[in-house]
Amino acid sequence: MGAETVPALGLLGRVDLPGVAGSVSTARRYVRSVLEDSGQLDTYDAELLVSELVSNAVRHSESGRAGGRVTVVVANLGDVIRIAVIDEGSSTCVPVLPSEPDEEAEGGRGLWLVSEVALSWGWYEGAAGRRRAVWFQLARR
Repeated sequence: MGAETVPALGLLGRVDLPGVAGSVSTARRYVRSVLEDSGQLDTYDAELLVSELVSNAVRHSESGRAGGRVTVVVANLGDVIRIAVIDEGSSTCVPVLPSEPDEEAEGGRGLWLVSEVALSWGWYEGAAGRRRAVWFQLARR
């Protein structure tokens, strides 16, 4: 097996974006480009889930305030791709997975969708609510 057929493990890409709604589509395009460049054939689920997480970061964290930032990190872990969205945290809001989405609500389905589509997902945060990462993993295809 030649080296060109074995994808390199580790960081595939990282981008820092302004904490504004327009960054959702930028993050989606960025993830698509990075994954396609790495040989990933199907990027739809990754694009969908990163859209949800960047949207949540802008709406529910300090990243959505003036001057706020959101970081998207894409990594190859061999059989899986891990994508993390890092925001500026929140002292009043933590990620909550609803047992089932409210079909009448205009929002609140993002993390439920991530939990349904991803192989695994989770979140962690730094000290005192500063910086939070929400991540998910998808099979490499």
